[in-house]
Amino acid sequence: MAKPDNRADNVEHLQNSINNTIKNMEETEDYLAEHADEISPQEKDTLLDKNERREKSLDGFRSEIKDESNNQS
Repeated sequence: MAKPDNRADNVEHLQNSINNTIKNMEETEDYLAEHADEISPQEKDTLLDKNERREKSLDGFRSEIKDESNNQS
């Protein structure tokens, strides 16, 4: 039997994802600031690309939170 669709805590889960993503972005920025001259250009590009993808994910998470808020009204 399928579980009922319980969305009561979706916003909380999305907010946790946002917080974790921001934390990871900040850690990457700190790492680059501290070690940029010690890592290869390829590794630096990889980390910058990853943060760009994280930024896009944040936009998606925020959009989902808006959708959830509208659905709960």
